[in-house]
Amino acid sequence: MDELSIPVSDTDHALGSKTAPVTLVEYGDYECPDCLNAFPIVKQLQDRFGDSLRFVFRHFPRNSIHPHAGVAAQAAEAAALQGKFWEMHETLFKNQHRLGDIDFGNLALKIGAELYNFESSMTADRVVRRVDLDRSSGEASGVRGTPTFFINGRKYAGKADFESLSAAIESATK
Repeated sequence: MDELSIPVSDTDHALGSKTAPVTLVEYGDYECPDCLNAFPIVKQLQDRFGDSLRFVFRHFPRNSIHPHAGVAAQAAEAAALQGKFWEMHETLFKNQHRLGDIDFGNLALKIGAELYNFESSMTADRVVRRVDLDRSSGEASGVRGTPTFFINGRKYAGKADFESLSAAIESATK
């Protein structure tokens, strides 16, 4: 499949206006080196396109090769329950090299999350289900690796570099 199986909705983690002419969805894995490489590129794209771009991140932990990706995604979701998704998102990528031995509670404190609620939320059913739902929607949309991008609901097949993604986004605005 070359289209999103589940359209972007208010339940997604999104930066940018709902009315932006272009929505860029990334299925990513916090332990994936290519996703780490894409992280600053997405920020550059947001800077370049401003209000014309809405960015959505969906979890696609590849646990078979990245054993800490699933728990990292749960940490992001636990932080989201306190309105701190994007802070944790950035912190997880910045600490990717330490995910195997990191104290997620410590990260939560560093981003201003309340520790007790964060720790109890990490394994809560709704958090685990959210990560599973993102992964399932990715599988149904044809995601096989990370990062995988969709531009306005259609799978992007080009390189995950700034120039290539910029050109594809620019084309989608026309």
